[in-house]
Amino acid sequence: MAVIRGSGGSSDEPPPRDPFDVSSPDPPGWAHLPAADVIRRVVEPDAGGLRWRRRSVTPPVIVIEDKFLTGTLNLRALEFPYLLEFVRCRFENAPDLRQAKLAGLEFRDCWLPGLRAKNSRFANDLVIASTTVESLVDLVDADIEGSLLLQASTLGSGTRALHADRLVLAGALLANNLRANGEIRMPGLRAGGNVNFSGAVLDNPTGNALNGYGSHIGGSLLCGIDVTTQAAFSSTGWLFVSATRVEGDFSLRGADLQPGDLSQAVAGTDPGFDLTATLIADRIRVEGNVELDRGLRSTGTIRIVNAVVGGSMRLASAHIDVSGDTPPPWPHRALHLDGTQISGDFDARSLRLAGQARMVDVDIRGSLRLDGANLRNPEADAILGRRFSVGGNMDARFVEVAGCFSLQGAKIGANMDLRGTRLVEPGKHVRTGAISPSVDIRAATIGRDMIMSAGHRPFAAHGGVRMHRAEIGREANFDGAILGSALTGTALNGHGMVAQELVLTVGQAPRGRVTLRHARCASLDDNENFWNTTGKLDLEDFRYEALATPIDVKDDATVRNRLRWLRGIMQRDYSPGPYDQLAAVFRASGNEEHASTVLIEKQRRRYVAMADGFRVLGPGVLLWSWLQRSMVGYGYRPTRALVWLLLALAVGSMWFGFHPRLTEINEQDHLIWNPVLYTLDLLVPIIDFGNKNRWQAPGASQWIASGLIATGWVLATTAAAGLTRMLRRN
Repeated sequence: MAVIRGSGGSSDEPPPRDPFDVSSPDPPGWAHLPAADVIRRVVEPDAGGLRWRRRSVTPPVIVIEDKFLTGTLNLRALEFPYLLEFVRCRFENAPDLRQAKLAGLEFRDCWLPGLRAKNSRFANDLVIASTTVESLVDLVDADIEGSLLLQASTLGSGTRALHADRLVLAGALLANNLRANGEIRMPGLRAGGNVNFSGAVLDNPTGNALNGYGSHIGGSLLCGIDVTTQAAFSSTGWLFVSATRVEGDFSLRGADLQPGDLSQAVAGTDPGFDLTATLIADRIRVEGNVELDRGLRSTGTIRIVNAVVGGSMRLASAHIDVSGDTPPPWPHRALHLDGTQISGDFDARSLRLAGQARMVDVDIRGSLRLDGANLRNPEADAILGRRFSVGGNMDARFVEVAGCFSLQGAKIGANMDLRGTRLVEPGKHVRTGAISPSVDIRAATIGRDMIMSAGHRPFAAHGGVRMHRAEIGREANFDGAILGSALTGTALNGHGMVAQELVLTVGQAPRGRVTLRHARCASLDDNENFWNTTGKLDLEDFRYEALATPIDVKDDATVRNRLRWLRGIMQRDYSPGPYDQLAAVFRASGNEEHASTVLIEKQRRRYVAMADGFRVLGPGVLLWSWLQRSMVGYGYRPTRALVWLLLALAVGSMWFGFHPRLTEINEQDHLIWNPVLYTLDLLVPIIDFGNKNRWQAPGASQWIASGLIATGWVLATTAAAGLTRMLRRN
């Protein structure tokens, strides 16, 4: 090893006591060394009195310490079989290593105006450690058979700090605690090991802070917290790593990301592009995990579109805020993941998000965890996840949401658990002005349970829940839920939904319209709060096979309560469907008595509605309804007709028995008077027993006879109507 020290002597001379400050532009005269002398002294050892030891398996090492190299270190197109090591040196001009082939090169604690190493080759490492490079480091098309070390260095002072297009590294790129004032540009990078920017500070507000487009990284891409200094990675500008392939993990744990200067954005940019992005990783392929958690902070969009992640994506405890301290609505997305495929879990527990999380067509084969998150995008979609897919559970328990969950056409393999979540400020439709649903899972498929129930606090959806045509494998649970917040909105829209169990034991009366038209479930569990909705309750063709809590045959009070609930919602609009469905449930369980009670109430409400429609004839309709209900229960109580018949027979027999005997109409007839047979002949219409047409009833008896005839006709007509109804039902 040969050493050139500050005194200009050989390796046997002691170093100076006070090495000069490499940051000083005016070094002392004793430190001056013409850059050409480095090469001359190596090639002609006698010229500088250099001595070195060379091992058989390693190239010799040339160490230059505490020197100010004047002129230009020009190794262009040279094959230099020595390891050059510069320690605490300052260069007057940028070293020129273009097309050179070097055994290795190190700069430690140095100051350089730049480094020109395009198309160079290094048999070992290229080290630029704790060094300041005032201008550009040019490594375009360089080939390093070792690693590139940029640790604790400062690069650049303009628009570009490192230019390394198509750089090839057999080893790693280690840039821990690097500070770059300008773009780190290395598209097409090929690295056999890790690319580590942990603790680095990248500053290029007018463009890309890091451009790694189309890179292939054999290890992990690490832009997190440095394990030695505990400094966090920080960037201002875009981290542009689209179309990159990472064989390990991609980590931004604890990073601080700031967007570039929006005043530099080009007008008319594609609206699908995110101008405020801090990370742009479209079509990236990561075989391991994408780690954006543990305190990551970003004031711009995290954009990972059409990516493939072989492991999990983690955003736990991250904070992404695109609000810019301005009032909503906010035009920019906070998280943009359209079309991304994630083989593992999506962990976003305790995530803090200000702006929209766009997850259209995202495929998560594991589970989605949002427990304890705080998502804010008031009067718009907090999560836009049309057609997104989750193979396991979607856990979003006790989440604070200002905005909406739009998950139309989503597919969830197991449970969708929103227990205790609170959704406020849902916004309005642009065209209609109607309040948007807080949770929209139209045409969604949920493999097991959908839980929107209370935990230690109630589930609340101020814009209501829309589950139009949703398919739920087991239970849809709204136990203790608070649905709706406006009288003109929709609290629950379950049109055409399908579930095995439907739990509607809500915590308070829904505020808004409730629609279960064409919905289907095997078991229904409800309470009075649900039926006291402030809006319209549409239950047309709502089918359920049983009540979750069966009603005993002797429990008439519960049946009366349910009829009272139905009567409450029928004050506005009569609909026979709910009565028919409840009666069918009773009949299916063998409870014919309660089924008849329900159907009698249905007919009563029907005649009330008819009376309201006829107006003038309304009182007559109500009278006819009362007669049918009291006499034969609209045909559902046929035994009542017999009771009325016997009562009329008894009254008529007593009247005609205790009054003077009637006289024959034909004086020549000599008939035997029987008041019972006479009364029976009056009561039974059509059939003639040979009595009523042979006796003359004067005075009051004539009126009694006429009343008995009318009573008989009413009983016969109502009985016939009831019999017809029963035959039609059967």
